[in-house]
Amino acid sequence: MGLNQYRIMWVFVFFDLPTETKKDKKEYTRFRKLLQKDGFAMLQYSIYIRHCNSRENADVHIKRVKSFLAPKGEVIVLTLTDKQFGMMEFFRSHQTVNRPGVPQQLELF
Repeated sequence: MGLNQYRIMWVFVFFDLPTETKKDKKEYTRFRKLLQKDGFAMLQYSIYIRHCNSRENADVHIKRVKSFLAPKGEVIVLTLTDKQFGMMEFFRSHQTVNRPGVPQQLELF
């Protein structure tokens, strides 16, 4: 099956982790670095996104996020289709800004 805007997924990770103690800060940093290592990019503070070719690929990355969880705090994972992501509007103050770039896709036959 070819790539299309209803099959391609975006995985969003929203997190609110404590940073009160030195140990909390270390866990927060570890979680962020693991997200980045897994290909997530920061959309806003504590909101990271990742582009996935399929629901199955998204499930793999969601499972990894679950393995990264810190002992304290809250994490929310949300998936959107590429079509839904394309309908999002991004603003900075009153100016519209471009949405994050979509990675180049290579399709082999």
